[in-house]
Amino acid sequence: MTNRSSTGADPTRVLVTGVRGKTGLALARLLVERPSIDVLGGSSNPDSVDIGGVRPIAFSWDDPSGWSAATDGVDAMYIVRPDRADAPDLIGALLTETPTRTRIVLLSEQDADYMGTDGWAPRAERAVRDSGHAWTILRPSWFMQVFTDPRFYRDQIAQGELPFSSGGARLAWIDARDIAAVAERALLDEGHAGQVHELTGPEALSLPQTVELLSAAAGHPVALRELTVDEVVDGITGFERELFALTFERVRAGSFAAVTDSVERVTGRPARTLRAFLSDAESPFGRAG
Repeated sequence: MTNRSSTGADPTRVLVTGVRGKTGLALARLLVERPSIDVLGGSSNPDSVDIGGVRPIAFSWDDPSGWSAATDGVDAMYIVRPDRADAPDLIGALLTETPTRTRIVLLSEQDADYMGTDGWAPRAERAVRDSGHAWTILRPSWFMQVFTDPRFYRDQIAQGELPFSSGGARLAWIDARDIAAVAERALLDEGHAGQVHELTGPEALSLPQTVELLSAAAGHPVALRELTVDEVVDGITGFERELFALTFERVRAGSFAAVTDSVERVTGRPARTLRAFLSDAESPFGRAG
């Protein structure tokens, strides 16, 4: 996509849904550095969007009445798939409200052709493929940010433990900033329409290798506590439990062990290693007392 302003017309307008999320925030920060891009930050609470150069706009999966206004005049849109049972239907409905000229980039997940949960992930992608829009699908591995986010593993790591269910399989952890860098190219550059990018970090690490790196970053030993899938989902109910269980079953089956060069091929630079990511993070886990 050539920036329309380069021909003397209006700036290219890009809507980032989930702009305060891990990839959305990183993507918005990249986009505002591009010349002549009007970046719209979609959020269910637009007053909470405080990102320099980003124009907040109301966007919520729970309020379809606002979708038409949010997508009006948008040249490209980044969709973060909502992890809920009705995601395929919601994505399809959103795209019927979106101008057909709008380029779509969907954040899906690595190896998303699996048919568990009634083919939920493939159906979500199919809603984009069949929408009539130019589309690109991103399929990333597990985010490195799960280690530094208190909603996931940061606090357990700070206490010297990583509870995880790997079954001995490896994971090719990826930095969310690398996903955002690929999304930026897919939204604005030519050559990505109809493409599915499987995105991983540059190496597949075992969990013992992972906790070794976490220990060095934390400044104290971090032990792996290997869990069963049932232990992981204990206390979780409904669709969330079903999806979470399936995710860890896929981990144990090696679904996230494949390594691709897609980040480097699209962006021109290698994906970050977990070691580099942890070195960048400032005191991510706290220190031993």
